[in-house]
Amino acid sequence: MDPYAMTTGVLRNPDFLRFLSSHVANELGANISRVALPLVAVLALHATPMEVGVLSALQTTAFLAIGLPAGVWVDRMRRRRVMLTSDLIRCLLLASIPVSEALGLLSVGVLYVVALLIGTAQVFNDVADQTYLPELVSKDGLSDGNSKLEFVRSGGALAGPSLGGALVQLVGASRTMLATAVAALGSVLLLSAIKAPDKPPVSGERPRMFPGIAEGLGFVWRDRLLRTIVATTAATNLTLSAVVSLSVLFLADVVRLPAGLIGVLLMSGAVGGLLGGLTGSRLFSRYGTARVTWLAITVTSPFGLLLPMTQAGWRISLFSITSIALSWGAIIYNIGQLTYRQTITPEGMLGRVNATVRFIVWGTMPLGALLGGIVAQHIGVREALWVFMGARLVSFLPLMFSPLPRLRDFSQLQAKS
Repeated sequence: MDPYAMTTGVLRNPDFLRFLSSHVANELGANISRVALPLVAVLALHATPMEVGVLSALQTTAFLAIGLPAGVWVDRMRRRRVMLTSDLIRCLLLASIPVSEALGLLSVGVLYVVALLIGTAQVFNDVADQTYLPELVSKDGLSDGNSKLEFVRSGGALAGPSLGGALVQLVGASRTMLATAVAALGSVLLLSAIKAPDKPPVSGERPRMFPGIAEGLGFVWRDRLLRTIVATTAATNLTLSAVVSLSVLFLADVVRLPAGLIGVLLMSGAVGGLLGGLTGSRLFSRYGTARVTWLAITVTSPFGLLLPMTQAGWRISLFSITSIALSWGAIIYNIGQLTYRQTITPEGMLGRVNATVRFIVWGTMPLGALLGGIVAQHIGVREALWVFMGARLVSFLPLMFSPLPRLRDFSQLQAKS
């Protein structure tokens, strides 16, 4: 085999490079926006904590409200066209914030509407994005492609917030939103440059709404391994959402760290994500996609027990070690399970299946955040972290009773079926 091909993989595909570059623009802009949008509310409009909380919730409401129908709609349309349209809509919405401020029309209500519509566009973008990759690379290149995309997502999570904070200081929160609009426009231009044809729906089919949703749910349920993966991911997201919702309070009020150090510690998870994106493709190639997928989450889960031990002094490093380890494991696991899903799902159903999985595994996150607050209120913050990190330690157990531990690669399971 050509050693150059082994080291570059999908990076030799010009269309994949354009697709990857569009992710660089999108992820950087989205992570800048996560800092700048609430700061617009706080600095420009003097919003109350309740108003900021509502604003944050509206950004993810669409995933629960239209997550399942979005999969049916995406399966009816050309995937790249969906991404182009959603990016263009987000560009216009983001640009409307500084324009509204310049015209004296900016209000918290306007931010609510913008946040909700941006979240809606993001739902379609995410479903189409995960559905589009198999059109650009072969099945053998899916794990490599997903590794590269996860690396970019983690890099955006690491660089975006700090860049967003710097831009807010330099030009103000509202004008920073213009930078995120430019990033979305850059994604539009890069996606437009892809040469590969934007494939129409399979056989021109247009699945009806409720039967289409039922088909997506049914496909996930009937596949034993996919069903187990979804259950494991949902349980893991529930526990980690509880931990994330308590992390700032834990570091500020219990460990009593300064705000600057808290920011550094909270960014450490992105380092693990970057390492996962860098190492995933090589690990999958050497040890097998299926094997690495379950080992990643199994081996890293015990690190979660270090986080509640965090104290001022040298033991603040325990928080970073936990974040890096769990993020690395999560990225490797996500690459593997997404590759499996993209491999086994018929082309005409991938949008519905992706939307079904996203709806279930993201749907547990608001519940986890709520449970985190309730448990911490009754037994204390550190004690609550012990509870949820303990639950995180056993959340992967369903995988142990699935076919996954007996496989090296997912292709073995397909060959048996």
